[in-house]
Amino acid sequence: MSEIITYTGGIAATNGHLLTLPGGTILVDAPDGIGAWLKQQKVKVDVLFLTHQHFDHVLDAAAVKAEHGCKVYSFAPYSRELTLEILYGAVTGSPFSVPPFAVDEVLEGQSQIEVLGETWNLYHVPGHSPDSLCFHLPSQNLLFGGDVLFLDSVGRTDFPNGSGSLLLSGIIKKLFVLPDATRVYPGHGDDTTIGREKRENPYLT
Repeated sequence: MSEIITYTGGIAATNGHLLTLPGGTILVDAPDGIGAWLKQQKVKVDVLFLTHQHFDHVLDAAAVKAEHGCKVYSFAPYSRELTLEILYGAVTGSPFSVPPFAVDEVLEGQSQIEVLGETWNLYHVPGHSPDSLCFHLPSQNLLFGGDVLFLDSVGRTDFPNGSGSLLLSGIIKKLFVLPDATRVYPGHGDDTTIGREKRENPYLT
């Protein structure tokens, strides 16, 4: 099993997961403060995966890209609608204001990618955000799910373009078919497994 270190920061206690593979290092999401944390860890990031673009997951995306020169993978190009800046009327300097960043690889319509010598499966599961994307590494039974599936919970659906039915059906049809041992690293809170959430998640049992 490759090493995974999780940073949690920002006003929404958002997770950023650092995955070290033989071919390099992947950061999943870039919450506020993770750029400074990476310097403390003395880690070089080769790739940044964004599970979705809500502000709390991408506040340090521009800083990480500038510092590390990493490629950014996301379902969609950078969008102030997706970051929720327009919803919150964010102005420069506000807690919701996201420094613009460039997305190198737009993943909409793709179901699989090759990154750092590994094959990743991609699962688009809207409902929390229209661009929510889960990154699955089958060789290690890992799923980085963003705000789709949590320990004993699921993502909130009261944002623009949210849909509880879309979210739940996506989880059941796309994620619950994965092996029960698949470990899920979410955007908030502790990690869990597909099997546990199938058995015990009150929103899905």
